[in-house]
Amino acid sequence: MSVLEVSNLVKRFDGVLAVDDLSFSVAPGEIFGFLGGNGAGKTTTLRMVLDIIRPTSGSIQVFGSAPGRRNAQAIGFLPEERGLYAGMSAIDTIVYFGRLKGMDSTEARRRGMELLSRFDLADRAKSDIGDMSKGMAQKVQLATSLVNDPELLMLDEPFSGLDPVNQGLLENEILRASERGAAVIFSTHVMQHAERLCDRLLLLKKGSKRFEGTLEEARAALPARLVACAKEDLSRIPGVARAASGDGLEDGWHDWTLHLEPGVPAADILEYCTTHGIALRRWDEHQASLHDVFVRMVGEEPAPARTEKEIAA
Repeated sequence: MSVLEVSNLVKRFDGVLAVDDLSFSVAPGEIFGFLGGNGAGKTTTLRMVLDIIRPTSGSIQVFGSAPGRRNAQAIGFLPEERGLYAGMSAIDTIVYFGRLKGMDSTEARRRGMELLSRFDLADRAKSDIGDMSKGMAQKVQLATSLVNDPELLMLDEPFSGLDPVNQGLLENEILRASERGAAVIFSTHVMQHAERLCDRLLLLKKGSKRFEGTLEEARAALPARLVACAKEDLSRIPGVARAASGDGLEDGWHDWTLHLEPGVPAADILEYCTTHGIALRRWDEHQASLHDVFVRMVGEEPAPARTEKEIAA
């Protein structure tokens, strides 16, 4: 049974369609990437799963029932908007969130110290959030979403503002949660994290699903690009959608860039050259990246990963 099942979800705000007939599911142990640019409907969808806002139509099933207090205790959520009580200590903050999830104080404190130790913050357990650096406070907020060992972990733009070290820590926590059987769903518009982590992903544009599947399926949705060096005209080969020839080299050789028709494997082009006696001096296959897929399907450039200098600024 799926941990999360979303069916024909629609959300309108004052006539604006924010989520348009969206359906997807997330299984136990699966890492599911929720990708799209700003305003794509990612945060709105996650808030509907949390029962913070109600859908206009459609249905959501969390652990087999509608969202609500009964299943909220098995969910961990890291919001995009970071905010903790500045005058509360790190450990008391985590215990507070643990209590909200139905944990007793002793277990929440034990679990909180375990997480702070893992995040290299054990010596700051009694420090107020307001006295911590931004990176430290972000790790405490991450701990609040993990304190109850959630069966469904939802992270909204979790890598935003994190330096490379803490990005790596967060990736490890996502993998750790998946390995213990939790379903993980995270929204992002930075493709590098999705490529490294996701079992499956969904691309959104203006609230509408443009793609759902594995990373391999996403890459396969775009035609392959080949770079070859030959004397013959490679643009006439069956399965080549378009071709461009570079400047001529010595002895009549030319570099070619070939864009294949959808569904045509590069091996077919190589086999054609072999069987028709077309000599090749170079043969490189370039698989589409998730960045390429995003640009083609969503029609905008995704955000690049931020550098340490940009984060510190």
